Amino acid sequence: MNGAARHRASPCGSSAERWRVGWFVYLLECRGGCVYTGFATDVAARYAAHAAGRGARYTRANPPLRLLAVFACPDRGSASRAEAALKRLDAAQKRALCVTTEDEAGLAALGLRRTAHSS
Repeated sequence: MNGAARHRASPCGSSAERWRVGWFVYLLECRGGCVYTGFATDVAARYAAHAAGRGARYTRANPPLRLLAVFACPDRGSASRAEAALKRLDAAQKRALCVTTEDEAGLAALGLRRTAHSS
């Protein structure tokens, strides 16, 4: 997993304790320049599965090159909704989310919320 990936918090809830629950939405840059979106409880293990060809059918044909971003979610339902919202974006819009630090309104429109970054 690329250590430079940005970890961000995302949808739903205001209590700090809720963010300790282990559901995450992640963005992978794949061969051919596409950006894959998925969700998991263990992003490192899921990335390893994608890289080994045991992940989603899409990443078997388009192996991941690096992890672009991770968004923490309080529960599986929130992760699923955030994944669906992100999948409606094109690759350029997903990449913009990974590098933009001031566009809180854009994240809020997707139901995502940013907290402190860690790598």
